[in-house]
Amino acid sequence: MKLLSFKHLIVGFCMFAAAGLALALKPTQKIADAGPRIDLETLIPETFGDWKIDATITPLIANPEQEAMINRIYSQTLTRTYVNARGERVMLSIAYGGDQSDNMAVHKPEVCYPAQGFQILKNPAIGSFSTDEGSIPVKRLVAGQGRRIEPITYWTTVGDTVEVSGLKWKLQQLKYGLTGKIPDGLLFRVSSIQADETAAYRIQDDFTREMLRAMNPQGRERIVGRPVAGN
Repeated sequence: MKLLSFKHLIVGFCMFAAAGLALALKPTQKIADAGPRIDLETLIPETFGDWKIDATITPLIANPEQEAMINRIYSQTLTRTYVNARGERVMLSIAYGGDQSDNMAVHKPEVCYPAQGFQILKNPAIGSFSTDEGSIPVKRLVAGQGRRIEPITYWTTVGDTVEVSGLKWKLQQLKYGLTGKIPDGLLFRVSSIQADETAAYRIQDDFTREMLRAMNPQGRERIVGRPVAGN
């Protein structure tokens, strides 16, 4: 029997070592298990500033197939509609997952809205939302169904960082993975039924700032991560 060459032995050893390293670096510790349990129902205030819950309007509801997928991805979801004294309404939707690994990626509006029969009338564009602590990146898009025009603002978090770029989101996920940790994350979405998207985004931003100001610092950080001051 012909003996294996030294080259083949080296290649085999490297493959074995790489497989062992990959197994050793596989994330096993969930960040969500290390801290206080998040409860969206109590985390998000029902009234704040000039806003209160309006039970007459429900945000976009997923069909059974979409709902089943969302339930697999997220451990908690929250949907509410708020109204102020001027009759302006904002629909809020938050989905939180304790495991933002590859098989638990966030479900974005540009995917779930078309699944509900909407058209994307204006493709997502990255913008900036300013908070009292700093600014975070957001995505803004416009969906439509018949005469219903719905401007949307959303962001996603991975661990304590907001990322809306797919590549940056993946890099943050890998950063946690190299430390053996599995990050949690959420998707925060606000929308309103209004043809004037500029006015809609202004109302959505005002609403979100009021909501964040009404939250305690720990709860606020769960929603917006750690904004970059001065941006």
